[in-house]
Amino acid sequence: MSETAYNLDEQVGYVLRRVTQRHLAIFAQNVPELTTTQFAVLARLAQLGPLSQNLLGRETSMDAATIKGVVDRLVRQGLVATAPDPEDRRRLTVRLTETGAALYGRRAATALAVTEATLAPLSPEEQATLLALLHRLT
Repeated sequence: MSETAYNLDEQVGYVLRRVTQRHLAIFAQNVPELTTTQFAVLARLAQLGPLSQNLLGRETSMDAATIKGVVDRLVRQGLVATAPDPEDRRRLTVRLTETGAALYGRRAATALAVTEATLAPLSPEEQATLLALLHRLT
């Protein structure tokens, strides 16, 4: 085995994955009825209104297969509804149902608290710096 300077604990992907796992655990504890990806869909639809499934995937940083699975699960839960786009029947439009909008409304403050809990080990200045640096990497 060759010697390298590679230390897994210092690799950005590994550290980001560990932070993500911590965030997901905090989210699941506080919002047990939704995954983070499901919540992202509800949040984006609440923010932007009905969207094509394809655009919704782009707006939530999910590939086509992932957004389809998430939307299908949310439809089964009665939180979103889909319909063919009247202008292009090949395109599927996704919208919040009343139940989905109500759940988002009840859970938005909790989701903000999850972000606060995730960032709690950092000072407010460190939190702002971390978020700014992460945005530069996207």
